[in-house]
Amino acid sequence: MTQLARKLRVTDYFSLGWGTMVGVGWLVVMGDWLTRGGPLGGILGFAIGGVLLLPIGYVYGKLVMAMPDASGEVAYTARVFPQPVSFFTGWMMMLAYFIVCPWEAVAVGRIAGYIFPALDSIELYRVAGKPVYLPHLVIGLGLTALLTILNYRGIRLSATFQNWTTFGTLALFVVFVGFGVARGSTTNFPPLFTHTPFVSILLVLQVVPYFMTGYESVTKAAEEANPEFRSRGFFRAIWAAIIVGFVFYIIVIAAVGFVAPWHQLIGTPFMTAVAFERAIGSRWIVSIILAAALLSLFKVFNGNFVAASRLLFAMGRRGLVDERLASVHPQNQTPAAAVVWVGIATAVCMFLGSAILIPITDVGSLASAIGWFAACAAYLRMRPPARDRAIAGLGALVGLAMVLMKILPFVPGHFTGREWLPFGLWILLGLLIGRPRRPQLAIGENTNAVADSGKNL
Repeated sequence: MTQLARKLRVTDYFSLGWGTMVGVGWLVVMGDWLTRGGPLGGILGFAIGGVLLLPIGYVYGKLVMAMPDASGEVAYTARVFPQPVSFFTGWMMMLAYFIVCPWEAVAVGRIAGYIFPALDSIELYRVAGKPVYLPHLVIGLGLTALLTILNYRGIRLSATFQNWTTFGTLALFVVFVGFGVARGSTTNFPPLFTHTPFVSILLVLQVVPYFMTGYESVTKAAEEANPEFRSRGFFRAIWAAIIVGFVFYIIVIAAVGFVAPWHQLIGTPFMTAVAFERAIGSRWIVSIILAAALLSLFKVFNGNFVAASRLLFAMGRRGLVDERLASVHPQNQTPAAAVVWVGIATAVCMFLGSAILIPITDVGSLASAIGWFAACAAYLRMRPPARDRAIAGLGALVGLAMVLMKILPFVPGHFTGREWLPFGLWILLGLLIGRPRRPQLAIGENTNAVADSGKNL
């Protein structure tokens, strides 16, 4: 059986983890973040959420070192829980990764329309009152096709693309933030919160899982590490992605609140760009921000595409979905069938247009939190050393709290019908296409090492 190509290095894993995490939410839905919590509520929400994810990142680092399996959470839970738990966990993480792909495909059309207003034309139909324009669809479908071909051709090509877009985004981010804050003022910050401080932070904290999902994508490409790669590199890439990720979000929220009176800009499309344009008084800063956004969009789309296709491939290999999805291209050594199906599904979903942007944020947050909780719970069942049990217990509590925040009806910002509908449809789809059977070991998986992983980690 043809195996996946082994060509990734530590830098590639950081680019995958951080690049999959940070997309264009900081540009497209900044208004939603500030409406939820205000500048200080947003800063504290992402700071607290990021720190709380560190123990979960620790658990993932330990698990992937012991089980470098592309199925990630599926493999971890399969060791200690019944097969339905393993399938449900994998299906939730599949949702967390896949749902980002049409989100980004839609977002690229909106950004293009902001740059070239003429593209906001030829309205085809409306979804939830929001127009779907033909040029937006063409651009989104074009990008989807490009990334499908890129990932079909080879992981090294995809990783190179991911590295350039990741570090390009960081460089442009430093430039526009540096110029912008030089013109800002602390008088722009008030009001610091949009509700009471607790509720403001809570409302932001509820969407943190969606915008921080991605660091664990490192585990989905674990089978594609260079033969000289040291397993400790997985751990370092995951932690670096988490830390750089929440620091990035904190800085951009603080910068928007600092450079312009943010409360006057609520409801403005691409609020981040407008705030910096007002501070500088020139359009050139907007060009830099949009360039950074496009690079960021490309990398997060590509990163989630990689994670989703690898997870779908690995679930097919374990017999949890159609086994034909586990086929590997003999020359390119890529999960060809899984790549093609993720591309097709992304293209279909993007026809829903911009109406999916906000609901997807909440649905993705719940799906991610479920996967994180399951991974930590599985690690606890493996009986690791006392210190690791404490860390995994904390991680499990954090994951469970993030789940409960979205489903308990008395918690502000809980799921409503518009979130339960897509979430329920995804579960129904899993019931229809899932194929419960005894999971098989991944290629190259050492039975004894995995069985004893709780003792060895």
